[in-house]
Amino acid sequence: MATVTGPPNPTTSAPQGPVTIIEPVGGLMFPDLRELWRRRDLLRLFVRRDIAVRYKQSIAGGLWAVLQPVGLAAVFSVFLGLLAKVPSQTGIPYPVFALSGMVAWLFFTNCLSRSSDSTVASSDLISKVYFPRFAIPLAAALAPILDFAVAFVVVVGALLVYGEPIGPRILLIPLIVPLMLALALGAGLWLSALYVRFRDIGLVVPFVIQVGLFITPIIYPFSLLPDNLRLVYGLNPLVGVLELYRWMLFPSAAWPGLVVLVPVIVAPLVLVTGAAFFERSQRGFADVI
Repeated sequence: MATVTGPPNPTTSAPQGPVTIIEPVGGLMFPDLRELWRRRDLLRLFVRRDIAVRYKQSIAGGLWAVLQPVGLAAVFSVFLGLLAKVPSQTGIPYPVFALSGMVAWLFFTNCLSRSSDSTVASSDLISKVYFPRFAIPLAAALAPILDFAVAFVVVVGALLVYGEPIGPRILLIPLIVPLMLALALGAGLWLSALYVRFRDIGLVVPFVIQVGLFITPIIYPFSLLPDNLRLVYGLNPLVGVLELYRWMLFPSAAWPGLVVLVPVIVAPLVLVTGAAFFERSQRGFADVI
């Protein structure tokens, strides 16, 4: 948007302030981060709202951040670890391996799903009030960080219970959060803008998440795959993220190698293009939402 400010109108008797004219701007645009910073209180309010709405009128409340990954890890530990004898990574107890993977996976999928449907969920607000629209999917993607932090404490507790060593590389775990957030938010921005016009997106995202659970090494190690499939499999950016995450978490894990370059390259690309697409699409949100 282009803003032009002029002097007060001399033909009116009542005092007037500066006149701001908002005009459409063509071409490629990105969200105005300076405006978003000026309205950071609004962003903070959206994050608090998204956290509160998630656990509003729930019996367990914030405990769902722990119950969900623990419950899923327990199910996979029984059916895959105990019955199917699926190996874990370098001798790590399978329950710890599955729990660590589910905590990371749920963080990513919560960021993705909540940011992708955030614009449609805020349709009443968008159609009535002007504010930086980018704040809506950004707040939706930031809110699950709290769940990840709480659930990761449980992962550390599981390491201690099973007598697994905790190495200094675990201090690098916070560095994996921006990488996962960039991937999820970038994809969420694309989907959020498309969801306004194509409501099929609301059905596609849960399906993709279900499929992604099995085509990403979350409940089984990447090393379990045949060598001829690892190159193609590694094109999934989440593979590099999870392998790097486990290298930081488990001292016995080997350096994942070049597979980590895929998310490092893809994440900024998806985030930048998603932000540009969202900013261009948001000009018509109020007309069609």
